[in-house]
Amino acid sequence: MLKEVIATRFIAPLREGGSLPGLVEADDLGTYVLKFTGAGQGRKTLVAEVVCGELARRLGLRAPRLVTVDLDAELGLGEPDEQVQGLLRSSAGTNLGMDFLSGALGFDPLAFRVDPEEAGRIVWFDALVNNVDRSWRNPNMLMWRGELWLIDHGATMIWHHNWPGAQASAARPYDASDHALAPFAPDVAAAAAALAPRVTGDLLADVTAQIPDAWLADEPGFATPDDLRQAYARALLSRAGAIHERIQGIK
Repeated sequence: MLKEVIATRFIAPLREGGSLPGLVEADDLGTYVLKFTGAGQGRKTLVAEVVCGELARRLGLRAPRLVTVDLDAELGLGEPDEQVQGLLRSSAGTNLGMDFLSGALGFDPLAFRVDPEEAGRIVWFDALVNNVDRSWRNPNMLMWRGELWLIDHGATMIWHHNWPGAQASAARPYDASDHALAPFAPDVAAAAAALAPRVTGDLLADVTAQIPDAWLADEPGFATPDDLRQAYARALLSRAGAIHERIQGIK
């Protein structure tokens, strides 16, 4: 399971993107970007963050370390924004935190260069998890200490919003024509040869084991959280072997 920390101070809301994360300090003295369980996107966004973030790191891609953050609703009583106060109250309990990369810059494809090998690995990974939110308009990548980091995977694995149609959804092609790294001649074939064999049942079992039970409970059609973990693993495993052949929009 992910490391568990307790939030000791709510620092500030981060008003970027479609969600409203916050910056918190925890009892391990770490500073984390907090994704709230009470946010409008719901707990499936947090599940996607865990699956994709942990899978990316195991495949050698750079993604911030994830933790679970226990949040006391009273922590934000001094926050003047009523929307933020409401979010803190509705998110008491287990939330998701990711290491805050202090000083990181948002990736700009006009300002930074990415070699074809790294671009190919990221495009292949995004195709695997069906990430529709890595466009040049909103790259969801950071440059930190001279290296490219992947963030914000809440919009991935669209099939988990409709499990009865998951098999058909997971079999669809991936359109990379709008991908932020499309201009860098991503070597997807080399990425598939290097990464696809590493996506095994054991690896995916380890990745999905990191999801807290509370975020998997009461899903229609699944008797236990472990049944749902296996569904996530099956969808990704079935996609890994041939998704590179269904990536569209890359020259």
